[in-house]
Amino acid sequence: MTIFSKIIKGEIPGYRIAENDRFYAFLDVFPLVKGHTLIVPKVETDKFFDVADDLLAEWLLFAKPIARAIEKAIPCNRVGLSVVGLEVPHAHMHLVPINSADDLNFTRSKLKLSPEEFREVQEKILAQL
Repeated sequence: MTIFSKIIKGEIPGYRIAENDRFYAFLDVFPLVKGHTLIVPKVETDKFFDVADDLLAEWLLFAKPIARAIEKAIPCNRVGLSVVGLEVPHAHMHLVPINSADDLNFTRSKLKLSPEEFREVQEKILAQL
């Protein structure tokens, strides 16, 4: 079982943004910027392009209102989408508030936020959903 499945099941604490029967969205605890959100299918699949076609299409539709909420909640030019998939063997997409392409540079140092800062970001995004 991946760390993402453990977060979905509540075995590991997380900062939930949205959920339905097929997907789960939560704040990345190692964010590039405040508002960095991960979206994962509830079915564990290692590689993004191994995910079933119908699930891929639904994934973007699930992500769309979340991206819009992030854009309203966090000052940014837009929300970038990235699929890297090297850290955890569970397909996932990153929604990242960005002002330049460099804001999606995953080799940069990650932010270290307090639980209070994570909750504040979570509340700002949830208020926009």
